[in-house]
Amino acid sequence: MASGILQQSARAAIYARVSTINGQDITLQTRELEQFVQARGWCITGQYLDVGVSGAKDSRPELNRLVADAHRRRFDIVVVWKFDRFARSVSHLLRALETFSALGIGFVSLSEQMDTTTPTGKMVFTVLGAVAELERSLIAERVRAGLRNARAKGKTLGRPRTEVDPSLVSSLRSKGASWRDIAKHLQVGLAVVYRAGQTRINPG
Repeated sequence: MASGILQQSARAAIYARVSTINGQDITLQTRELEQFVQARGWCITGQYLDVGVSGAKDSRPELNRLVADAHRRRFDIVVVWKFDRFARSVSHLLRALETFSALGIGFVSLSEQMDTTTPTGKMVFTVLGAVAELERSLIAERVRAGLRNARAKGKTLGRPRTEVDPSLVSSLRSKGASWRDIAKHLQVGLAVVYRAGQTRINPG
């Protein structure tokens, strides 16, 4: 549906969010969203409203329900008031848009005037995706350059290897202690204890 112009009978889902209950009225968003949907001739099939929920949270009840219903194809387009009401970051926004696109669902943000059901909106989405991909590539290259520089200076990369006394592990094992109990007692990882237990102990 999102690949072409939506029909007037298209099913729209409205998403809105306010961070706090005091001093913020979510109807300021929903009123404009409803007016926009009606002006386009679409029908509202669902409203997803997160009230008193921070946008920085990874999990939001109504946003989670929106995504689940998107996979069930319960609407053709998602309409939001503003990007930051919907997504916590640009990368989060792009991942959501990519998911909607794959499901054939359009996306509209009123404040940014982005509408992926139009040619211009599709172009903006493509540009955002290209910029995000470039940013990821630049970050990855900076990380690789930093690693190469560290190796050139003889620095050891990665977390330092934790070692324990094999004879101590062997002694505890002989007394019937389990690998997990030994790891807990020595406050190290299970793999560290197991590796020490496999080390051959040479008599002095």
